[in-house]
Amino acid sequence: MTRPLAALPDEELSVLDLADRLLNRGVVITGEATISVAGVALIYLRLNVLLAATESTAQPEARKK
Repeated sequence: MTRPLAALPDEELSVLDLADRLLNRGVVITGEATISVAGVALIYLRLNVLLAATESTAQPEARKK
């Protein structure tokens, strides 16, 4: 069950707690960059990174074992 951020109780999180929560749920980071000269696009970069604990990404069948 997800609640809006305003409904969450006020609590202090350490960086370690935050990293633990992010890795347990998983985080996807995306980004794009274009390198151009004189208005001509020369290089286009697209980045998709998934950060998660290996247990979080395991198949449901594998978790039951």
